[in-house]
This record gives sequence, structure tokens and C-alpha cells, in this order.
Amino acid sequence: MKVPTSFLLLSAVATAQTVIESSSFGHGVMVAPNREAIPGWDLGGEGHFPQILSNKVILTPPYPGNTRGFAWAQAPVSQSEWTAEFQFRATGVERAGGNLQLWYAKDGKDKVGSSSIYTVGQWDGFVLVVDTHSGQGGSIRGFLNDGTTDFKRHNNLHSLAFGHCDYSYRNLGRPSVVRIKHTNALFEVTVDDKPCFSTDKVILPSGNTIGVTAATPENPDSFEVFKVVLQTATSPVGKAPPVQAQQPPQQQNVNQQPPVQARGNPQQGQGSSNDLSSINTQFVDLGGRLQLVNQATNNIIRELANQASKTDTKQAELLQRLATREQVSGLDVRLQRLEQILLAIQRDLEGKDYRDKFNQLHDTLRSSHLSLTENIKENLLSTITATTPRMGFFIFLVIAFQVLLAGSYVIYKRRRANMPKKFL
Repeated sequence: MKVPTSFLLLSAVATAQTVIESSSFGHGVMVAPNREAIPGWDLGGEGHFPQILSNKVILTPPYPGNTRGFAWAQAPVSQSEWTAEFQFRATGVERAGGNLQLWYAKDGKDKVGSSSIYTVGQWDGFVLVVDTHSGQGGSIRGFLNDGTTDFKRHNNLHSLAFGHCDYSYRNLGRPSVVRIKHTNALFEVTVDDKPCFSTDKVILPSGNTIGVTAATPENPDSFEVFKVVLQTATSPVGKAPPVQAQQPPQQQNVNQQPPVQARGNPQQGQGSSNDLSSINTQFVDLGGRLQLVNQATNNIIRELANQASKTDTKQAELLQRLATREQVSGLDVRLQRLEQILLAIQRDLEGKDYRDKFNQLHDTLRSSHLSLTENIKENLLSTITATTPRMGFFIFLVIAFQVLLAGSYVIYKRRRANMPKKFL
């Protein structure tokens, strides 16, 4: 039977997807028009402010640790059915850690802020957590909350997950792609075009906001977000005849899969250029890391300049204090003249009864001269010792800079060795 053209057009319009610009970034040529802010998003953190590059946002840096970063959309999502594409990458040393969360929460910035799943209190909505839970290689878990459960005080958060899958996400050398599909009939999560978990029992309300948060421990992972794209997703009009409506739920889920696969086919068709895109990604990542090294080097240079100015100031003060040596030499000359005068008087008064008294006076003046000279020397020595600049701090800065350069080189060599090789 020939299907009417009007029905096909109506179905195409119903299933068409449009990007929700107010809750998306990274789907254009650049993440943001400048490196100051992303239009429609609020960024912030603790110990580090997220860095905006041309193709990604660095929520947590590779150094130092114990940092947090967040990005929250300013406008809530008004659509009840939607799909989300989330691309991220995590890099770090062998035993580094941290967690990354994709939130769909009510009043997310106020209720969640920069918190992770382990530090947030009571919140309302859905969160997708990416971390190395319980020492595993990596996992992706989904959590729900209606605002009554305090996650921060819960004894076993893992038991609250309604879906999860294992996924080793660290140091892959490429972005990981997570897609979430939410309709009135299905809630589905896929990772790198592979199913993670799905259910038909989850329906999220509209009016929540999209956000991303990341947190790292002392040995950190650098979490980079390349894309957060939210699109509308509506069920096709007149999609199922009466006979098909009576099919089991499993067959209905199968009928809903082709649109998802159709959206994934363009990416699968690019498999032949994965090597070239991976190399380009490596170069872009290396450029970003070199920028971080340059910033750290500039900070060290500024600190050295500040220390040099402080040293010059202390040296000037020391020179001013050392200028009193002229006064000491003048006092010494005067004492010598006084001693000569007393000796002359002593010679004139020899044979008289005042000889013993003058001898006592001579001894007193000599002891006073010696004590005065010793006190002046001790004061000068203590002044020089107290104002001499310490070089330990400069040596520490030089060593730290060398260690930073060596670590960057080791990371680059490891990444270069692990990147895919193309043989002709």
C-alpha cells in the first residue's frame, strides 16, 4: 500500500530535532566567541576557574589537585522530551582520580553549585556520574532524587543508582561520547554508540537546568568538556497502528532504535578518518598543555621579579645601616686623641699622688673603648645576618620548574606512545 506523502512529511516534521541553544555549547566552530565566557552559561570553581579554549572547557587542570569546576546553563529546559550529547575527556597520572557529573536538576546552580555526587545535599532531578567507583577501571551511573534524600549523608550511594555500566574512560587520547535520550516512552544512555543502560520507568519533568561539575583529589585528573548539546525529541505522530500498539514492550523498544542508529551512522561513516582526527586532537591538546606550562612559567618569572625587588630593597636598607661605619671610625679617632691627651697629662703629673687615679681612669677608658667596639661589631654582624636574602626559596622555584617541565615531557611521550599508529 502506498503511504500518502502528507503523512511522510508530517512524520518527518514530528521527528525533526532542533538544538536548544540556551542549554548547549560546543556544537559550532568554537566553544565560545572569546575565552572570557560562554553565552548563556555560568562558570566557576574552587581553587581553579574553568579555562575556555577554542574547542573545549577545562573544568579541572592537571595541576594542582583539590580543585572543582562547574558550568551551568542559565535558562531551564522547557521541553519535556529531549536528547543530550555529552563529550568529555579525562587525563592524569596512573593513580589519579576525580569525578565528573552531568546534571539535569531543578535550580541546579543554587542547589548543586560546584558539588559532586558525594558532597551534594538534597537536590531534585537526574545526574549521570563518571568516576572510578570502588577502585574499578571506570563506571557510568545514573541517579535520581526528588529532593528528599541527602546524598552527602547517605551511607551507600552506589545502592541508589538506577542504572550503570563499566567504562574505562581515563587516558583514552580521544573524547568519550555519551548520549542521553529522554522521551515519555524511553530513557536511554549510550556510550561511544554502545548501550549503557535504559528503562521505560523514568520520566523527568521539564523546567530543570543542564549543568556539568567536576571535582579532583590531591592527585588529580584533568576533566575536559568538548560538547554539551541538548536537542528536542518528540515522538512521531501516528507512529503505531492498533496492531503494533499491542506488541510487547521489547518490540516497541526495537522499533524506537532506528532513529538513534540513524543519528549514529554519520559518525560511523567517519571511521576512515579517525586516525587523522585523533592526531589533530592530540596536537590541540598539546597546544593547550603548552599554554598551561607557559602560564606557570610566567607566574614563576613574576615571583622571581618580586623577590628580586624585595632583595634590592633589603640591600639598600643594609647599605644605609652600614653607612654608620664612618661614625664609628670618627669615634675611634676621638678616643685615640683623648687617650693621647690623658697620657700627656699623666707624664706631666708623674711623681704626684694623682698617678694612681689617672691609671684607673686610663684603664676605665680602655675597657669602655673595647666594649664599645665589640658591641658595634656584634650589632653590624646581626644586622647583616638578619637582612641577607635567603636563596633556598629561589632554588626551590628552579627545581619545581624543572620538575614541571620533566613531567610535561613524560606525559607527552606517554601520549605519543599510546596514540594510534597508521601503517602504510
